[in-house]
Amino acid sequence: MSPLFPDLSRAGGDSCISMLWDVMTTCPRVLLAWSSGKDSAWALRVLRQEARVEVVGLLTTLTEDYRRVAMHAVREAILEAQAAAVGLHLHEVYLPSPCSNDDYAALMADALARYAGTGLAAVAFGDLFLEDIRAYRETQLARVGLTALFPLWGRDTGALAREMIAGGLHAIVTCVDPRQLDPAFVGRAFDDRFLADLPPGVDPCGERGEFHTCVTAGPMFAAPIPVVPGEVVERDGFVFADLILA
Repeated sequence: MSPLFPDLSRAGGDSCISMLWDVMTTCPRVLLAWSSGKDSAWALRVLRQEARVEVVGLLTTLTEDYRRVAMHAVREAILEAQAAAVGLHLHEVYLPSPCSNDDYAALMADALARYAGTGLAAVAFGDLFLEDIRAYRETQLARVGLTALFPLWGRDTGALAREMIAGGLHAIVTCVDPRQLDPAFVGRAFDDRFLADLPPGVDPCGERGEFHTCVTAGPMFAAPIPVVPGEVVERDGFVFADLILA
């Protein structure tokens, strides 16, 4: 762990941000892993409002063949519109299919190497509680001399989901894992009714991969992203709802 970023994010939620505010005397440059979904969008809001850091860009992985955000299946045109709406440079990493763990690690290391010499200190993620994913990110970033930040870590996901909605975030469910959630949930708005309809055992933020979203509006955007619904398809064991930039 970098001396600039003590391991404070395991404190979780507001206490994490408060502690970061207390210890930071400089303004470190941070890259945000951007999935196009609600968690990364809310992480941007938290970083911009609470932490003494400078978010300098977005880092997103897309499928090389389809030019869509990995797992979320959001079109590249919508992704680019999101980046423009938050006013940040977008760094896209294209993943082959299939993509091994080694290939993924190499591609990400190459992408981050481009920031060498720019003062980049950390990469922030919207992860919430999966320890294995956190450990993987920390290990991979340490190899290139960077720190992993988790501004939402440890938050109660039910309370966090309601906070997002009350805070003006608008998102649409673009992917559902039918092994964990009824495919009828795909294409729905991420709102209070959606949360109320979720069956027991499904995380309100979909942290176990039950569903993924695309953010179309919120306090982190200068203007909403106009989208219209496309077709619903089943592919590779998942159900996707396409969105088209209006």
